[in-house]
Amino acid sequence: MGREKVVIIGSGPAGWSAAIYAARAELSPLVFEGAITEENRVAGTLPLGQLNLTTEVENYAGFPAGDLTGYLDSAIDPDVRQIMAPHSKHGISGPELMELMRQQAKNFGTRVVTDDIVEVDFKQHPFRLTASSGEVTETETVIVATGARANYLGLPSEEAYKNRGVSACAVCDGALPRFRNKPLVVVGGGDSAVEESTYLTKFASKVYLVHRRDQLRASKIMAERAQSNDKIDIVWNHVLSEVTGTDNDGVTGVVLKSTVNDEPKEVEATGVFLAIGHTPNTAFLKGQLELTDKQYIVLTTPFRTNTSVPGVFAAGDVADDYYRQAITSAGAGCMAALDAERWIAAHE
Repeated sequence: MGREKVVIIGSGPAGWSAAIYAARAELSPLVFEGAITEENRVAGTLPLGQLNLTTEVENYAGFPAGDLTGYLDSAIDPDVRQIMAPHSKHGISGPELMELMRQQAKNFGTRVVTDDIVEVDFKQHPFRLTASSGEVTETETVIVATGARANYLGLPSEEAYKNRGVSACAVCDGALPRFRNKPLVVVGGGDSAVEESTYLTKFASKVYLVHRRDQLRASKIMAERAQSNDKIDIVWNHVLSEVTGTDNDGVTGVVLKSTVNDEPKEVEATGVFLAIGHTPNTAFLKGQLELTDKQYIVLTTPFRTNTSVPGVFAAGDVADDYYRQAITSAGAGCMAALDAERWIAAHE
Protein backbone atom coordinates (compact mmCIF):
# COMPACT_ATOMS: atom_id res chain seq x y z
CA MET A 1 0.00 0.00 0.00
CA GLY A 2 1.60 3.24 -1.17
CA ARG A 3 1.51 6.38 0.92
CA GLU A 4 -0.22 9.46 -0.48
CA LYS A 5 1.04 12.97 0.13
CA VAL A 6 -2.43 14.53 0.35
CA VAL A 7 -5.93 13.08 0.30
CA ILE A 8 -8.92 15.35 -0.14
CA ILE A 9 -12.27 14.15 1.19
CA GLY A 10 -15.15 15.91 -0.54
CA SER A 11 -15.89 17.29 -3.99
CA GLY A 12 -17.48 20.70 -3.68
CA PRO A 13 -15.80 24.02 -4.53
CA ALA A 14 -13.42 23.66 -1.57
CA GLY A 15 -12.36 20.13 -2.50
CA TRP A 16 -11.73 20.82 -6.19
CA SER A 17 -9.90 24.10 -5.50
CA ALA A 18 -7.69 22.27 -3.03
CA ALA A 19 -7.07 19.58 -5.63
CA ILE A 20 -6.13 22.12 -8.31
CA TYR A 21 -3.57 23.82 -6.06
CA ALA A 22 -2.19 20.56 -4.68
CA ALA A 23 -1.87 19.06 -8.15
CA ARG A 24 -0.05 22.11 -9.51
CA ALA A 25 2.34 21.78 -6.56
CA GLU A 26 3.06 18.23 -7.78
CA LEU A 27 1.58 16.59 -4.68
CA SER A 28 -0.49 14.23 -6.86
CA PRO A 29 -3.66 14.60 -4.76
CA LEU A 30 -6.20 11.83 -4.39
CA VAL A 31 -9.82 12.97 -4.11
CA PHE A 32 -12.59 10.85 -2.60
CA GLU A 33 -15.54 12.59 -4.23
CA GLY A 34 -18.27 10.50 -2.58
CA ALA A 35 -20.34 7.54 -3.68
CA ILE A 36 -23.34 7.67 -6.00
CA THR A 37 -25.92 5.96 -3.79
CA GLU A 38 -29.58 6.47 -2.94
CA GLU A 39 -28.57 7.13 0.66
CA ASN A 40 -26.32 9.98 -0.41
CA ARG A 41 -29.00 11.34 -2.74
CA VAL A 42 -31.54 11.52 0.06
CA ALA A 43 -28.97 13.04 2.43
CA GLY A 44 -27.83 15.60 -0.16
CA THR A 45 -24.24 14.33 -0.14
CA LEU A 46 -23.74 13.14 -3.70
CA PRO A 47 -20.49 13.98 -5.53
CA LEU A 48 -19.94 17.64 -6.57
CA GLY A 49 -21.57 19.04 -3.45
CA GLN A 50 -24.51 21.34 -2.82
CA LEU A 51 -23.72 23.56 -5.80
CA ASN A 52 -24.48 20.62 -8.08
CA LEU A 53 -28.07 20.78 -6.79
CA THR A 54 -28.63 24.39 -7.86
CA THR A 55 -29.54 25.94 -11.19
CA GLU A 56 -28.28 29.42 -12.08
CA VAL A 57 -25.13 30.69 -10.36
CA GLU A 58 -25.02 34.47 -10.76
CA ASN A 59 -22.55 35.41 -8.03
CA TYR A 60 -19.45 33.31 -8.77
CA ALA A 61 -16.81 35.70 -10.10
CA GLY A 62 -15.76 35.19 -13.71
CA PHE A 63 -19.04 33.85 -15.09
CA PRO A 64 -21.27 36.73 -16.26
CA ALA A 65 -24.50 36.06 -18.12
CA GLY A 66 -23.96 34.75 -21.62
CA ASP A 67 -23.97 31.72 -23.88
CA LEU A 68 -21.17 29.41 -22.73
CA THR A 69 -22.08 26.47 -24.97
CA GLY A 70 -18.87 26.50 -27.00
CA TYR A 71 -16.66 26.85 -23.96
CA LEU A 72 -18.41 24.04 -22.07
CA ASP A 73 -18.16 21.76 -25.10
CA SER A 74 -14.42 22.39 -25.37
CA ALA A 75 -13.54 22.33 -21.66
CA ILE A 76 -15.45 19.32 -20.31
CA ASP A 77 -14.80 15.70 -21.26
CA PRO A 78 -17.19 14.83 -24.13
CA ASP A 79 -18.45 11.69 -22.37
CA VAL A 80 -19.42 13.79 -19.36
CA ARG A 81 -20.75 16.67 -21.43
CA GLN A 82 -23.23 14.55 -23.36
CA ILE A 83 -25.04 13.41 -20.21
CA MET A 84 -25.29 16.91 -18.70
CA ALA A 85 -28.45 18.99 -18.94
CA PRO A 86 -28.56 21.38 -21.92
CA HIS A 87 -26.90 24.74 -21.32
CA SER A 88 -29.40 27.54 -20.59
CA LYS A 89 -27.33 30.12 -22.51
CA HIS A 90 -27.82 32.57 -19.62
CA GLY A 91 -24.57 32.06 -17.72
CA ILE A 92 -23.19 29.20 -15.67
CA SER A 93 -25.27 26.64 -13.77
CA GLY A 94 -24.27 24.84 -10.59
CA PRO A 95 -23.64 21.45 -12.26
CA GLU A 96 -21.69 23.11 -15.08
CA LEU A 97 -19.47 25.04 -12.68
CA MET A 98 -18.76 21.94 -10.63
CA GLU A 99 -17.89 19.86 -13.71
CA LEU A 100 -15.52 22.60 -14.85
CA MET A 101 -13.77 22.54 -11.45
CA ARG A 102 -13.55 18.75 -11.52
CA GLN A 103 -12.16 18.76 -15.05
CA GLN A 104 -9.59 21.43 -14.17
CA ALA A 105 -8.37 19.37 -11.22
CA LYS A 106 -8.09 16.26 -13.38
CA ASN A 107 -6.21 18.21 -16.07
CA PHE A 108 -3.38 18.76 -13.58
CA GLY A 109 -3.22 15.09 -12.59
CA THR A 110 -5.70 14.79 -9.72
CA ARG A 111 -6.87 11.22 -9.22
CA VAL A 112 -10.52 10.73 -8.33
CA VAL A 113 -12.20 7.88 -6.45
CA THR A 114 -16.01 7.80 -6.50
CA ASP A 115 -16.44 6.46 -2.99
CA ASP A 116 -17.10 7.63 0.56
CA ILE A 117 -14.59 7.70 3.37
CA VAL A 118 -16.44 6.06 6.25
CA GLU A 119 -13.70 5.82 8.87
CA VAL A 120 -10.56 7.77 9.71
CA ASP A 121 -7.61 7.11 12.00
CA PHE A 122 -5.88 10.37 12.88
CA LYS A 123 -4.25 8.94 16.01
CA GLN A 124 -1.25 7.63 14.09
CA HIS A 125 0.89 8.92 11.24
CA PRO A 126 0.64 8.33 8.37
CA PHE A 127 -3.12 8.77 8.68
CA ARG A 128 -5.34 5.87 7.63
CA LEU A 129 -8.61 6.36 5.75
CA THR A 130 -11.11 3.58 5.11
CA ALA A 131 -13.53 3.79 2.18
CA SER A 132 -16.95 2.17 2.03
CA SER A 133 -15.41 -0.45 -0.29
CA GLY A 134 -13.10 -1.46 2.57
CA GLU A 135 -9.97 -0.11 0.86
CA VAL A 136 -7.52 1.58 3.25
CA THR A 137 -5.41 4.56 2.17
CA GLU A 138 -2.40 5.92 4.04
CA THR A 139 -1.54 9.58 3.65
CA GLU A 140 0.75 12.23 5.05
CA THR A 141 -1.92 14.96 5.07
CA VAL A 142 -5.70 15.15 4.79
CA ILE A 143 -7.97 17.97 3.67
CA VAL A 144 -11.55 17.55 4.87
CA ALA A 145 -13.92 19.36 2.50
CA THR A 146 -17.14 17.41 2.95
CA GLY A 147 -19.37 20.49 3.24
CA ALA A 148 -22.67 20.95 5.03
CA ARG A 149 -26.14 20.12 3.81
CA ALA A 150 -29.13 22.41 4.24
CA ASN A 151 -31.89 21.12 6.49
CA TYR A 152 -35.25 20.58 4.84
CA LEU A 153 -38.59 19.55 6.29
CA GLY A 154 -38.85 16.39 4.21
CA LEU A 155 -42.14 17.22 2.48
CA PRO A 156 -42.70 15.48 -0.87
CA SER A 157 -43.89 18.77 -2.38
CA GLU A 158 -40.79 20.51 -1.03
CA GLU A 159 -38.59 17.97 -2.81
CA ALA A 160 -40.63 18.28 -6.01
CA TYR A 161 -40.00 22.02 -6.31
CA LYS A 162 -36.35 22.24 -5.27
CA ASN A 163 -34.59 24.62 -7.67
CA ARG A 164 -37.98 25.60 -9.08
CA GLY A 165 -38.82 28.00 -6.28
CA VAL A 166 -37.72 26.06 -3.19
CA SER A 167 -34.29 27.08 -1.89
CA ALA A 168 -32.22 27.04 1.28
CA CYS A 169 -30.00 30.00 0.42
CA ALA A 170 -31.41 33.51 -0.02
CA VAL A 171 -28.01 35.02 -0.76
CA CYS A 172 -27.44 32.41 -3.48
CA ASP A 173 -30.84 32.60 -5.17
CA GLY A 174 -32.78 35.62 -3.93
CA ALA A 175 -31.81 37.93 -6.80
CA LEU A 176 -32.94 35.51 -9.52
CA PRO A 177 -35.63 36.90 -11.86
CA ARG A 178 -38.30 34.45 -10.68
CA PHE A 179 -38.25 36.01 -7.21
CA ARG A 180 -38.12 39.71 -8.10
CA ASN A 181 -41.16 41.80 -7.14
CA LYS A 182 -43.02 38.66 -6.06
CA PRO A 183 -44.22 37.45 -2.64
CA LEU A 184 -41.84 34.98 -0.96
CA VAL A 185 -42.02 32.70 2.07
CA VAL A 186 -39.25 32.10 4.60
CA VAL A 187 -39.60 29.24 7.10
CA GLY A 188 -37.79 29.56 10.43
CA GLY A 189 -37.54 31.64 13.56
CA GLY A 190 -33.87 32.14 14.37
CA ASP A 191 -31.30 34.75 13.41
CA SER A 192 -30.71 33.07 10.06
CA ALA A 193 -34.40 33.23 9.18
CA VAL A 194 -34.54 36.93 10.00
CA GLU A 195 -31.35 37.59 8.04
CA GLU A 196 -32.73 35.71 5.03
CA SER A 197 -36.06 37.55 5.26
CA THR A 198 -34.37 40.93 5.53
CA TYR A 199 -32.11 40.17 2.59
CA LEU A 200 -35.05 39.05 0.44
CA THR A 201 -36.92 42.33 1.02
CA LYS A 202 -34.46 43.87 -1.45
CA PHE A 203 -36.12 41.87 -4.21
CA ALA A 204 -39.52 40.61 -3.05
CA SER A 205 -42.80 42.51 -2.99
CA LYS A 206 -43.57 40.88 0.39
CA VAL A 207 -41.83 38.33 2.61
CA TYR A 208 -43.90 36.01 4.80
CA LEU A 209 -41.81 34.75 7.71
CA VAL A 210 -43.46 31.56 8.95
CA HIS A 211 -42.70 30.49 12.51
CA ARG A 212 -44.23 27.67 14.53
CA ARG A 213 -44.34 29.63 17.79
CA ASP A 214 -45.69 32.99 18.96
CA GLN A 215 -42.26 34.58 19.32
CA LEU A 216 -39.03 34.37 17.35
CA ARG A 217 -35.99 32.45 18.59
CA ALA A 218 -33.80 35.15 17.05
CA SER A 219 -31.87 37.59 19.21
CA LYS A 220 -33.86 40.57 20.44
CA ILE A 221 -32.29 43.02 18.04
CA MET A 222 -32.87 40.69 15.09
CA ALA A 223 -36.48 40.06 16.12
CA GLU A 224 -37.12 43.80 16.37
CA ARG A 225 -35.60 44.27 12.94
CA ALA A 226 -38.04 41.78 11.41
CA GLN A 227 -41.08 43.16 13.21
CA SER A 228 -40.31 46.74 12.21
CA ASN A 229 -39.78 45.94 8.52
CA ASP A 230 -42.89 46.87 6.51
CA LYS A 231 -42.11 44.25 3.86
CA ILE A 232 -41.94 41.36 6.36
CA ASP A 233 -45.19 39.80 7.50
CA ILE A 234 -44.62 37.34 10.35
CA VAL A 235 -47.07 34.42 10.32
CA TRP A 236 -47.11 33.22 13.91
CA ASN A 237 -48.03 29.71 15.09
CA HIS A 238 -47.89 28.07 11.66
CA VAL A 239 -45.77 25.44 9.94
CA LEU A 240 -45.27 24.68 6.27
CA SER A 241 -47.64 21.87 5.29
CA GLU A 242 -47.36 21.82 1.49
CA VAL A 243 -45.68 23.65 -1.35
CA THR A 244 -48.02 24.22 -4.30
CA GLY A 245 -47.13 24.90 -7.90
CA THR A 246 -47.26 23.78 -11.52
CA ASP A 247 -44.85 22.12 -13.92
CA ASN A 248 -44.64 25.28 -16.01
CA ASP A 249 -44.41 27.91 -13.28
CA GLY A 250 -42.75 26.10 -10.41
CA VAL A 251 -43.79 27.31 -6.96
CA THR A 252 -47.03 29.31 -6.86
CA GLY A 253 -47.82 29.19 -3.16
CA VAL A 254 -47.84 27.30 0.13
CA VAL A 255 -50.31 25.72 2.49
CA LEU A 256 -49.63 26.48 6.14
CA LYS A 257 -50.91 24.47 9.10
CA SER A 258 -51.76 26.16 12.37
CA THR A 259 -50.10 24.91 15.54
CA VAL A 260 -53.02 26.10 17.69
CA ASN A 261 -56.05 24.95 15.65
CA ASP A 262 -56.96 22.93 12.59
CA GLU A 263 -57.49 25.79 10.14
CA PRO A 264 -55.12 25.74 7.13
CA LYS A 265 -53.85 28.95 5.60
CA GLU A 266 -52.94 29.43 1.94
CA VAL A 267 -50.39 32.01 0.83
CA GLU A 268 -49.50 32.94 -2.74
CA ALA A 269 -45.74 33.01 -3.35
CA THR A 270 -43.23 32.25 -6.08
CA GLY A 271 -40.49 31.15 -3.69
CA VAL A 272 -40.02 29.23 -0.45
CA PHE A 273 -36.76 29.61 1.49
CA LEU A 274 -35.95 27.15 4.26
CA ALA A 275 -33.94 28.76 7.04
CA ILE A 276 -33.91 25.97 9.59
CA GLY A 277 -30.18 25.37 9.74
CA HIS A 278 -27.47 23.25 8.16
CA THR A 279 -25.88 19.94 9.13
CA PRO A 280 -22.11 19.67 8.55
CA ASN A 281 -20.98 16.34 7.11
CA THR A 282 -18.69 15.38 9.98
CA ALA A 283 -20.31 12.23 11.38
CA PHE A 284 -17.68 10.00 9.70
CA LEU A 285 -14.94 11.67 11.79
CA LYS A 286 -16.35 10.02 14.95
CA GLY A 287 -14.83 12.54 17.32
CA GLN A 288 -11.26 12.46 15.99
CA LEU A 289 -11.27 16.20 15.26
CA GLU A 290 -12.41 18.97 17.57
CA LEU A 291 -15.90 20.13 16.59
CA THR A 292 -18.11 23.05 17.63
CA ASP A 293 -21.40 22.48 19.44
CA LYS A 294 -23.03 22.56 15.99
CA GLN A 295 -20.62 19.83 14.78
CA TYR A 296 -18.56 22.06 12.47
CA ILE A 297 -14.80 21.46 12.40
CA VAL A 298 -12.86 23.86 14.62
CA LEU A 299 -10.03 25.73 12.88
CA THR A 300 -7.39 26.10 15.55
CA THR A 301 -5.14 28.76 14.02
CA PRO A 302 -6.41 32.19 12.90
CA PHE A 303 -6.29 32.72 9.13
CA ARG A 304 -5.21 29.11 8.57
CA THR A 305 -7.06 25.86 7.86
CA ASN A 306 -5.38 23.84 10.63
CA THR A 307 -7.56 21.52 12.70
CA SER A 308 -6.93 19.99 16.13
CA VAL A 309 -4.75 17.29 14.51
CA PRO A 310 -1.48 18.49 12.92
CA GLY A 311 -1.44 17.54 9.25
CA VAL A 312 -5.23 17.50 8.93
CA PHE A 313 -6.82 20.57 7.38
CA ALA A 314 -10.41 21.62 6.72
CA ALA A 315 -11.94 23.86 4.07
CA GLY A 316 -15.36 25.08 3.05
CA ASP A 317 -18.75 24.72 4.66
CA VAL A 318 -17.64 21.82 6.87
CA ALA A 319 -15.78 24.45 8.93
CA ASP A 320 -17.83 27.55 8.04
CA ASP A 321 -21.26 28.16 9.55
CA TYR A 322 -21.22 31.87 8.67
CA TYR A 323 -20.54 32.60 4.99
CA ARG A 324 -21.44 29.30 3.29
CA GLN A 325 -20.76 30.56 -0.24
CA ALA A 326 -19.18 28.74 -3.16
CA ILE A 327 -16.56 31.42 -3.65
CA THR A 328 -15.48 31.49 0.01
CA SER A 329 -15.30 27.69 -0.01
CA ALA A 330 -13.10 27.76 -3.10
CA GLY A 331 -10.79 30.28 -1.43
CA ALA A 332 -10.57 28.09 1.67
CA GLY A 333 -9.71 25.10 -0.52
CA CYS A 334 -6.78 27.04 -1.95
CA MET A 335 -5.63 27.91 1.58
CA ALA A 336 -5.88 24.28 2.73
CA ALA A 337 -3.77 23.04 -0.19
CA LEU A 338 -1.10 25.64 0.53
CA ASP A 339 -1.17 24.76 4.23
CA ALA A 340 -0.81 21.05 3.42
CA GLU A 341 2.04 21.72 0.99
CA ARG A 342 3.96 23.75 3.58
CA TRP A 343 3.28 21.17 6.31
CA ILE A 344 4.70 18.42 4.11
CA ALA A 345 7.76 20.52 3.25
CA ALA A 346 8.40 21.24 6.93
CA HIS A 347 8.21 17.56 7.90
CA GLU A 348 10.13 15.95 5.07
